[in-house]
Amino acid sequence: MDLGLTDRVYVLTGASRGLGYATAQCLVADGARVVLSARDADAVATAAQQLGGPQRAVGVTADLADPQTPQRLVAAAREHFGRLDGALISVGGPPAGNAASISDEQWRVSFETVFLGTVRAVRTIAGALDEGGAIGLVLSTSARGPVPGLGISNGLRPGLVGVAKDVADDYGPRGVRVVGLLPGRILTDRNRELFAATGDPERARAEAEASIPLRRLGDPAEFGRVAAFVLSPAASYLTGLTVPVDGGALRGL
Repeated sequence: MDLGLTDRVYVLTGASRGLGYATAQCLVADGARVVLSARDADAVATAAQQLGGPQRAVGVTADLADPQTPQRLVAAAREHFGRLDGALISVGGPPAGNAASISDEQWRVSFETVFLGTVRAVRTIAGALDEGGAIGLVLSTSARGPVPGLGISNGLRPGLVGVAKDVADDYGPRGVRVVGLLPGRILTDRNRELFAATGDPERARAEAEASIPLRRLGDPAEFGRVAAFVLSPAASYLTGLTVPVDGGALRGL
């Protein structure tokens, strides 16, 4: 199946590793070009080089908490590749902990990055897209059901699903699509850290796998392929929805 990605250009945040990087790999493999951003300069430069260097990928050191970041990424796409066709907006997971025990400062910092940083990026990037553009938001299955020990995510992710639906209505008449992606237990560094924090990572992983109908954790590439499809012209009639990539773990219909 031809996804129609050849020579299209996408911005991906939080993309030096994990789900963002996996998506970039899939986009590039199908002929797209990408602008990666992350806070770690060395990591994002290495990621861009691994994806083929300046002809296929460029890296930008940036933080979504900075109000200037979205416009910098739009400018980088246009400067290096002459166009912009969409974005995958991913932000690192907020601190773990139950909502009742999380400090005001942790809530504030997480809101600035996870929530406001995402909303600002959507608004800025969507304004730069022409008809056929697409934005994917990397959220979490916590948007549909609370995940124990992830109070901040449980609080902020459902709000972002509402935002995604709202802006999909706004941008739809211009031919710009917005889709939320809900990764479940996928074997990223983030999930390794959460397993390790329990004190018994092997048991935590086994329990997580037992709760998934497919009885295994997902591979980042499995998420990346779904995200690449959603961003591609092949998914041109998908907008305003959320797509779980969770091995069947969510129980809602």
